[in-house]
Amino acid sequence: MNQLIHQPTKPSRLESQLIEQLWELQPLREQQLIELVEINSSSLNPEGINRTGEYLEALFTPLSDRCERITLSPWERLDFDGRLLKQPLGDLWRYRCRTEAPIQILLCGHLDTVFPKNSPFQCISRITPTCLNGPGAADMKGGILVILSALSLLEKHPEHHKIGWTLLLNPDEEIGSPGSAPLLQKEAVKHHIGLVYEPTLPDQNLAGARKGSGNFTCAVHGRAAHAGREPEKGRNAINKAAEILLDLAQFNHLRPGLTLNTGMIQGGETTNKVPDLAVFKFNIRIAQPEDAQWCQQKLNHLIKAANQQDGYNVTLHGGFGRLPKQLDPVHLSLYQYLQQCALHLGRKVHWQATGGCCDGNNLSAAGLPNIDTLGVHGNFIHSADEIIELPSLTQQAQLSALLLFKIAQQGLPTGISQRESREARR
Repeated sequence: MNQLIHQPTKPSRLESQLIEQLWELQPLREQQLIELVEINSSSLNPEGINRTGEYLEALFTPLSDRCERITLSPWERLDFDGRLLKQPLGDLWRYRCRTEAPIQILLCGHLDTVFPKNSPFQCISRITPTCLNGPGAADMKGGILVILSALSLLEKHPEHHKIGWTLLLNPDEEIGSPGSAPLLQKEAVKHHIGLVYEPTLPDQNLAGARKGSGNFTCAVHGRAAHAGREPEKGRNAINKAAEILLDLAQFNHLRPGLTLNTGMIQGGETTNKVPDLAVFKFNIRIAQPEDAQWCQQKLNHLIKAANQQDGYNVTLHGGFGRLPKQLDPVHLSLYQYLQQCALHLGRKVHWQATGGCCDGNNLSAAGLPNIDTLGVHGNFIHSADEIIELPSLTQQAQLSALLLFKIAQQGLPTGISQRESREARR
């Protein structure tokens, strides 16, 4: 937990009035949330993602100078038949406002959820008068509405002309942003700070340092044979996959914070045939950026050794899509700014390290300091128990609005303001 708390600068009377006015929008935001959540927008449902984007386009376009709908390249992945598939993705929406302003802020949200089209969890239900259960309500359709309220308030501030902003709503964050990662990187170098609207941690605090993540698929090709008559002529792909998996299990904690999890495996057709194909998928989490190269070297050595054995062909697909996000002094100065805003609202904001990843990792890797859990309060995300605390639609918008007001009035935090303008705007 952090300890960086300093006396906040008191907001002006106008600023206090503006943030209080946000409560008037609460009923509308709740209704919009219900309508958004009941559109299935699984990462693998581009039609639903695009419906979600179109719904939001009507809300964000009036705030922006320019709205762009961008088609992304398909997501290439290896299926359990050993074939390389190209999965179509939904579109990405990019909004821009005041690109020539002296301070440029990148805001990010994602349109996709983890709940497939055939999931039984599709609808909103009210748990209490202030709590809803619904797919993607907290992660992160509620967060997108927080962005909407905060930007709406910024446009009413007398110093709004000092801040230019870009909003990216991407369709593939829940699968690691494979199609949108290049755009995230391209936009990161044009801005001074990033604000990402993942839900807060369950205790309503922020994620600080984040581990990096790599997703991999291994296809083991052997040789089929009759299991009874001539098993010696076969090369059992499942057995070879098991050997590789045992070797992979040894990766755990060979480097501080490194963990490896095998999440899926499939192979074989019947018990009287030596299986000639086994495919498994695994994830690696790392705490240090240099561990990505270390892991890749180890994996390459393991696959090379397996391919030297007669009758086997082993291939590895995937890589580290997200490097660790580390809390350097520049990040900490931004978090401190947010703390000061929270104190005015009678709140204390802290942060802690997490093994989870998000687009904040991508922005950090591109050199953009960011806070990546500015969304709503909720819990049990990625499960059928996912909930959102409805008052946080307004509470979190107030916090973001105060942060934007503070930056407009006082400029960027220490360290960030010293970045050369050509680096921040190129």
